[in-house]
Amino acid sequence: MAAGATIHTFDVQLADVDRGVYESLALRLARHPSETDAFMMTRLLAYLLEYEEGIEFSEGISATEEPAVLVRDLTGAVTAWIEVGAPDAARLHYGSKLAGRATVYTHRDPAKVIAQWSGKRIHNSEAIVVHSFDPGFIDAATTGLERRNTLTVSVTERHVYLELNGTSVESDIHDHPIV
Repeated sequence: MAAGATIHTFDVQLADVDRGVYESLALRLARHPSETDAFMMTRLLAYLLEYEEGIEFSEGISATEEPAVLVRDLTGAVTAWIEVGAPDAARLHYGSKLAGRATVYTHRDPAKVIAQWSGKRIHNSEAIVVHSFDPGFIDAATTGLERRNTLTVSVTERHVYLELNGTSVESDIHDHPIV
């Protein structure tokens, strides 16, 4: 955990009908002082939307050798590299080679995120997808953010319903190939 990080706790009810994932989770997120609410919320959603055995948060913004979220198998090998925001092409290239599966969740304009990678070498780029949400969704979700949080996330037909401390918002999950 980074020095000066703020700890946020989340009691989560996750119902991802699309993937058949139903979990009750108690999560602790360390928010780096330079991390925005929007980045942290996107990082949390990336974790929940990719939830599977072996998933974990990295050190976040302060982690230079790991993505925001990753999945490890029982041997400790990285099987999924999950970036948040607008990672650079070299980082995405490295993660895709290391894990075999890489994806990005962004709270920014996905066209601008993808455009920055144009002409750059990214391993297995045809298999990498950038996931985004409806404009304003992440900002609306963060209005209910506190240090201790109760969160319900339901996903059905690539549509996410989120209730955070009584604030309800919803969005489609948009998928953007990078090639």
